[in-house]
Amino acid sequence: MTTQLNELGQPVGAQVPGWQPRATPPMTSLLGRTCSLIALTEAHLADLWSAYADTDDAHWTYLPAERPRSVDEVRLLLPQRSAGYYTYAVMMAGAAQGMLSLLRADAANGVIEVGWIALGSRLKRTVAATEAQRLVMGHVFDDLGYRRLEWKCDALNAPSRAAAERLGYRLEGVFRHHVVTKGRNRDTAWYAVLDSEWPSLRSRLDTWLAPSNFTADGQQRARLGGAA
Repeated sequence: MTTQLNELGQPVGAQVPGWQPRATPPMTSLLGRTCSLIALTEAHLADLWSAYADTDDAHWTYLPAERPRSVDEVRLLLPQRSAGYYTYAVMMAGAAQGMLSLLRADAANGVIEVGWIALGSRLKRTVAATEAQRLVMGHVFDDLGYRRLEWKCDALNAPSRAAAERLGYRLEGVFRHHVVTKGRNRDTAWYAVLDSEWPSLRSRLDTWLAPSNFTADGQQRARLGGAA
């Protein structure tokens, strides 16, 4: 953390020259090579039901909802996304294969979180799943000019923690007894990327996502690293 001394000789945070509050996400479509993110609507319900129908129940353990068993149960997820959530359908091969949200937007301070990531089995562990995160990160930092992007998850959710670290998020700590979800305690692992870290991460992500990094049968030539 950069500090400086004020006129009283006390250490204080560095100045942020010209800082102005940022806009809330406008739900602009984010277009990539292997996937696109568009505003989630009820028109995507049937696609999402199909995407979630063959997911393992274990994928939903750490989410605040159970795996939907019908289109109507997928619909019940949508109101949870409405207040303060900017939710995208993750489109691949012409269909919605999952959802993710930007939430807890603090436009005054340039802080926002990516969360409620629920991917169908055809999207999980694919290049498109990584590109979806790259699109969100670029939107937050390059388009909206935010200073900080957060990723929070159950501290026991090893796959989510591994995904955050692979993308370059840095662990900042664990909030003990943070929330109660599904009747259970949740300690929350708290990750973030800062705007100053983004240029290096953007370069790594773009290098990994380049078609030249993959063989004809889709195997990666070089692995994606995390934070420096």
